[in-house]
This record gives sequence, C-alpha cells and structure tokens, in this order.
Amino acid sequence: MKDAHGVVIVFNADTPSHLKEIEMWYSCFVQQQFLQDSHCMLVAHHKPGSGGDKGGLALSPPLNKLKLVHSNLEEDPEEVRAEFIRYLKSIISSLSESRDREEMLIIT
Repeated sequence: MKDAHGVVIVFNADTPSHLKEIEMWYSCFVQQQFLQDSHCMLVAHHKPGSGGDKGGLALSPPLNKLKLVHSNLEEDPEEVRAEFIRYLKSIISSLSESRDREEMLIIT
C-alpha cells in the first residue's frame, strides 16, 4: 500500500456480502493512504449468465462517488480494457502534473 498512486478494487457484483467488503478495502487502501477518490476505480464483475443488474448496484457513500465499471469478460472485454487504460492515463497525468509543480517550486 505504501507509495501507491492508485487502487483498483475488483469485486463480484453478484455476491451481496462483497458490497460490505469493498467498504473495508476502500478504507484500508484509499482513505488510510490519503489517496484521492479520483485515483480509485471499482470494477463490479458479473459472472457470465448471471443476469446481473448493472443499473441496480447500490453503493453506500463514499463508494458511490467512485468510478464504477461493470465487467463481464465474455460479453464485452474491450470495454473493461478501455476503462482501465483511461484510468491509468488519468493516474499518469496526475503524477506528471504533480512532478511539474514540484519542479517549478524548486526552480522558483
């Protein structure tokens, strides 16, 4: 966890107990490490044929403010890949901006 710049939490959206578990993971990996919510992505995985309701997932605060991606690798694996790439690009951009600010503070 030390020096992490982002967190991806993957959980089984078809298992109700996982909704409580991700609150614990969020607390440990995001809140206690003082990461920004924008640096956290939730991936709600639905097993093939589960008929999971992607729109009906009720996340409690503060989880409901996080980027949520639904995955089903048999139906649309490219969507998950594209979302993950966007997430990585946002983390890299944020780190680059932070480094640039630090360099400017050293110069001035």
